[in-house]
Formats: sequence, C-alpha cells, structure tokens
Amino acid sequence: MSAFRTPRWPRAALSGMAAAALLTAALPTAPPARAADRSGSPVPARYSHQQLNWQPCAGKPSLECARMTVPRDWHHPDTGADLTLAVSRHRATGPDRRRGVLMMAAGGPGASGLTRPADFAARSPAVGAAYDVVGFDQRGVGSSTPARCQTDAEFQDFYAHDFRDRSPAALRGVLGRSRQLAAGCLRRSGDLVPWLTTEQAVRDMDLFRALLGVRKISYYGPSYATWLGAYYATEFPQRVERAVLDSNLDFSGTWQNAEAGQPRSFQRRFEQDFLPWIARYDATYHYGRTAAEAKARWEARRRSLRDHPLTVGSLTIGPNQLDNATIQNIYNAQRQFPQLASALSALDHWPTATPAERTLVGKLFGSYLSPGFAATFFSVTCNDTPWRGDLGYWIRRSGEDTAAHPLAGARELAYAATCAAWPVPAAPRVRVTGKGLPTTLMLNSEHDPATYYEGALAAHRALRGSRLVTVTGGGDHGQYQNGSACVDGLVNAYLLDGAAPEHDMTCAAGPLPVPSGRG
Repeated sequence: MSAFRTPRWPRAALSGMAAAALLTAALPTAPPARAADRSGSPVPARYSHQQLNWQPCAGKPSLECARMTVPRDWHHPDTGADLTLAVSRHRATGPDRRRGVLMMAAGGPGASGLTRPADFAARSPAVGAAYDVVGFDQRGVGSSTPARCQTDAEFQDFYAHDFRDRSPAALRGVLGRSRQLAAGCLRRSGDLVPWLTTEQAVRDMDLFRALLGVRKISYYGPSYATWLGAYYATEFPQRVERAVLDSNLDFSGTWQNAEAGQPRSFQRRFEQDFLPWIARYDATYHYGRTAAEAKARWEARRRSLRDHPLTVGSLTIGPNQLDNATIQNIYNAQRQFPQLASALSALDHWPTATPAERTLVGKLFGSYLSPGFAATFFSVTCNDTPWRGDLGYWIRRSGEDTAAHPLAGARELAYAATCAAWPVPAAPRVRVTGKGLPTTLMLNSEHDPATYYEGALAAHRALRGSRLVTVTGGGDHGQYQNGSACVDGLVNAYLLDGAAPEHDMTCAAGPLPVPSGRG
C-alpha cells in the first residue's frame, strides 16, 4: 500500500499550494454515491456529487464524452486549483447482456486514452456488447489539464544530436539539455507536474468509477497502463471484478529498474526479429541477404546521417532520428516491419525515391513522440519512484549500454539525466502484492522490446494469484486484439464468463508478415 510524503519541489513550483495537514490515501471505499477515503472521511462533495454531462464525442459517433473535476492533490483536496479530466464511454450494445463497466487506459505514460473505447469495442464486439467500455485522458494528457515542459524547438533539439557521441562536449550537451527539460517543466507547469503521478491518477480513476454509479469495474490496460492498473488494483482491490494487464512493465519495482532493461530488449527485438526478417526479403528491400549484412547496412546509413543529415521538408533526419524511427516501428511486426523496411530501403536510393516513399519516410521519421507526450512521460516516470542522482554513474552505465545495446542504450543518459535532475520525488510508494484481488490475467510476448519478458515475469511473481499468458516465438507489444485467436479466446472467456485459466499458459505467435505480392 502507500504512505504519503510531502513533495520536495522548489517553493516557486508550488505557488498557490500552502502546506496542509497529512492525510492518508484518498478515494472511495463507500457505495458509489458517497465516495470516501480510508480514514472514513468523505471526498469533498464538489467531486463526489458532480454529474457527468455526456455529449457526443467529436469524430467518434459511437462514443460519448464528458469532463470530470478532480483535486490537484488527492491528499490535500482543498489545496490548489482543481484539474479537469476528459472521460469517454462506449455504451454496451447488448443491454440485455450487459455485465458492467470495463475501464481502459492508455500507455506511455503520456498517450491519450480518450477515444480508445470506440476502437476497442469495435474489435471485440462481444465484449463491447456486454460492457460499457470507458476511457480517459490521464491528468497531464491531451484533452485533460495538460502539462507543458518544452517548446517544439526545444523538443526537436533534445533529439537533434547523436546520442552515441561520447565526447566530453557531447556528454555536456546531453546533460545540459536534460537539465533544461526538467527546468522547463518547473517553469511552465510547476504547479501541476508534482501531482502527475500514477498514485494520484488511480484516485482519479476511482472517482470516475464512483460517478459512473458502479461498485466494481473490470479493467484492460496495455503497456504503462499495466503499471496504472496494478496500482489501482493494489489501492482499491475491493473495486476490481476482473483485470487484464497486457504487455507488462515490472510494476513491482522502480522506473529506474524498469527502464534499465530496455536497451537489451530493444536490441534483441531488432537483431533477432527485424533484421533476419528484412534479410529474408532481400529481393524486395535490397538490404542484405543475412541479418549481419542488414545490420551493417543500417549502421552505414546511421554513419552517413551523422555526417550528412537528410532534410525532408521541415524535418531533419540525423542519427537519432534513425534510432527513433527504428525503435518506434519494431513494436508490431505485421503493421510496422514492412513500412520500416520500405523506409530504410527508400533512404538507400533517396535521389530516385518515389513521392510515396518520400511521404512514408517523412511520416515515420517525423512522428516520434511529441512535447506533450514527453511532458507527462518524464513527469510520471521521474515522480513515481526514486532515481539515482549520481551523474558519474549514469555516464558510465550509458557508455556500457551504448556499446552493448546501442539502439536504445544510446539514449539512456538523456532520459536518466532528466530524472536525476528532477526534484526529489515524493509520491507514495505503492507495493503491488495481489492481496484481496480476484485472479488477474497477464499477457506478454517473449521478445517485446518495451515491456520485456523478464520484467513481466517479475511483475507476475509480485502480483500473487495472477495468470500469465506467454506468447511464444514473437515480440509484438500488445497481445489482445492483435490477431491471435488463442489470446483473444482466453481474454474473451475471462471478461465475459469469468473463466480465468487455472495455471499459466502459452500461445504461439502468428507468422511474420510477407511483403505485398510475395509468397
């Protein structure tokens, strides 16, 4: 469970937030109409008695949207200006079969979850018939009260260099830009970012539950939303009917430890899955007949972009952009391997690239994250759990990871140095145990690059009573609604009938894609 500590943010960052008496964790254990915290004190009526004014969601005819008011700090709800959360609902299409509310959340942290219930229900119509599927933009994200840390120009500059450059000048530049990012969060959103934590967000979720008028929810969450869901289930186990955690971070530990394994797992996905695949189709992509040849060509392109960056419209493609596009496009083989391979091939014959190829390159190389995403990502990951502040340690460690796992290891210093420069985090520590929960269903592939399998195993051990479905022979990120009849059948049986597996199980990954026109 959690214990509250007063945030150690600079006084200037907390303007308008006077010190308040210590409170223990905040939200409902009473019936939905009267949410209360664990001490028995009711949540202030301005939150618990508000009405959700549902209106059609723009661009999503099957979806309703509303706005919800939450306190900036659930532990001191009368201090500071309130926040607004955008929430959504896809009503169950089979009212006679309706079994409750399924809340879903987005990954990141920093991705928008507001419109996801519409697509989720469309892809799983039986689940959409049985549940009101609801979603939200987490505090700091999108249509909710947003966080801001960088201008567009500052965000571009953060990634504009070469993270593999280990010269003293380059290292000073990385550390300086990381400090500037943290300072920018203080300067532009200092009265918000201390409260952008997973622990605060789960209390927003429970208020949403209460305002929906239900005693319990079921839950689906992928990627970072596994961390969010595990924290919610730990803080409010009596509110959980069923929960599916898809592609799991190791929510039993710290963000520092969770991110420490990503250089290895991204390199594994790149070298063991993508490179052999593109080599298999050398006749299509002309990128090398073996994985080693394809890797050598990719490294040669990176060196070329370091020495001669490519300009595509307003976009400058340098070595970090090659890293970023590759990282972002190895999450899902069917959807992304062919487009990444086509873009890499186009770079090799750029003077004769077709308009379609140039458009694809601009799309893939120009869509990595955003200033808004980064603001929430760093706020949550730096706030939730402590980070080591020893920059000498991070310089040494990032050097080792850059040499061994360069695809994602090269960026490690920039990310870690941002959290090392962050004010001392003071979010209550939530320790996930599974106590009081029904059987939780967990899904993970063996070669997932972002939520790597070793971390999922640790999370599975911590979440006692959970069942893990391992997708063998694959590395996609996100298993449900990803084309596996085995996975979808298990999840649907669990959500619709409560049929949790009696033990851990495996499902075989589907085949890798075949380029169009080839057998």
